[in-house]
Amino acid sequence: MTNTITTRRQAKARAMELRAEARQQGKSLSHARALEAVAHELGYRDWNTASARLSNQSEIPLQVGERVSGRYLKQAFNGRVHAVRELAGGLGFEVTLHFDEPVDVVEFESFSGLRQRVSAMVSEDGVSWDKTSDGVPHLIVQREETFLV
Repeated sequence: MTNTITTRRQAKARAMELRAEARQQGKSLSHARALEAVAHELGYRDWNTASARLSNQSEIPLQVGERVSGRYLKQAFNGRVHAVRELAGGLGFEVTLHFDEPVDVVEFESFSGLRQRVSAMVSEDGVSWDKTSDGVPHLIVQREETFLV
């Protein structure tokens, strides 16, 4: 776990994990002590030093050229990332994907609407905020090799 922590957000999440582990063992661990423990795991003298050194930027969930899979308008796809742009303030990302095979986005049997290149705004987790009328996200994208959403 510690070798994958590169941001303050991840370090704070690890501190929360440490607190949960302590609770399971019937022990009490304050958030401040948990942050200090994470700093020591990462090789820093204290939390202030770790916090100053760790990036406060959100991670880029996808990179140009990377293989991805997921669902677009309820249809499974495989493809590549064509473009990624961070939204203002790191709120999320606009991604453009090029599917290996066109995806039929129309649910009616009488006609088709094929799409091979699409753009959408997604969270850090690769899930779009826009949803279909029944509440399903328009796009769920994940790296193929790690199968992360």
